[in-house]
Amino acid sequence: MCPRTETLSTIVMSQPLHSLLEQSLTAVPAALHQPLSVRWQELASSLADLPPGDWLSSLTRVFAASEFVARICTQQPEVLRDLVSSNDLFRAYTRNELTQRLSQVLSDVPDEATLKIRLRQLRRREMLRIAWRDLAGWADLHEVMATLSELADGCVHEALKKLHAWAVQKNGEPKGELSAKPQSLVVLGLGKLGGHELNFSSDIDLIFTYPEDGETGGARSVSNHEFFIRLGQSLINVLHENTADGFVFRVDMRLRPNGASGPLALSFAAMEHYYQTHGREWERYALIKARAVAGDRVAGAELLTSLRPFVFRKYIDYGTIEAIRAMKALIAREVGRKGLQDNIKLGHGGIREIEFLVQALQLRRLPRVLAIGRRLRWS
Repeated sequence: MCPRTETLSTIVMSQPLHSLLEQSLTAVPAALHQPLSVRWQELASSLADLPPGDWLSSLTRVFAASEFVARICTQQPEVLRDLVSSNDLFRAYTRNELTQRLSQVLSDVPDEATLKIRLRQLRRREMLRIAWRDLAGWADLHEVMATLSELADGCVHEALKKLHAWAVQKNGEPKGELSAKPQSLVVLGLGKLGGHELNFSSDIDLIFTYPEDGETGGARSVSNHEFFIRLGQSLINVLHENTADGFVFRVDMRLRPNGASGPLALSFAAMEHYYQTHGREWERYALIKARAVAGDRVAGAELLTSLRPFVFRKYIDYGTIEAIRAMKALIAREVGRKGLQDNIKLGHGGIREIEFLVQALQLRRLPRVLAIGRRLRWS
């Protein structure tokens, strides 16, 4: 046993605890004994009053697998203390529980600076919880991805609610030109977020849109287009900026119409026009898993329904098959040029190639499935 572990025995609570920690070292490679013992020594005095339990028996395995978890626990042991004391570490959340927690934590946020701090603190707690449950073997893959996706949904939605309210105080309520109804930003989530498949390293792919053009009321009136572009910029900054407390989620907006060169937010009419006249094959792929994750979700679902004919064409388009082949060849050339043949994500047989195959089959087959479903409903 490492000498540092002997030092640890003078700090921790009891001989049974010391024995448990000592036994757990045998489950990891010898090369990790020294750094793990150091981590224990840094942590033990801060959590000396916590009773031994599943958190302790799993600690070695979790610390050995994740420097992220070990660093948070040693630098901010109060986060682990809270998770253990509240019992949140040992159970799966119920449906929408995390969303409700976010709403409560942010309910009294007075300004954008405080919003950033609260979001990052909550994100740190929940990421530690999710990672620990995953590495300890207490959560299956579905729970991990679903909880990470709900965390992202909740952070985007709750941050947007606060930012929208502050923007209205400054410029007035945006109203629709035709309906005269209040307008809200719709945030579409694509890719892994759209499919509830987020993992620990995922960016969140977003598109910003809003139902109608028009302008805000109030003394400092601006167009809805300008209002929602500014609101979108604020939302990205709140989520993406790497502050002293870290970031919430990295935001990728490059899948929006016209990519990085396009407007940050477009009206529904402009979105529909773009996809009808300029939509490209890869954009059909991008929209397969799209869903409204924040803002006016009802309006967002209606928009996606109107875009379905673009994504899933009624009849087989053999030009699409050729476009799929050309896209696959382009990806293969790019992988070869960058020497990424053995990359687990981008290389031959990797994650991206599997995604590409599944999405190609969805574009190819799903229109027929939808058509059969329509016929069954009519019969």
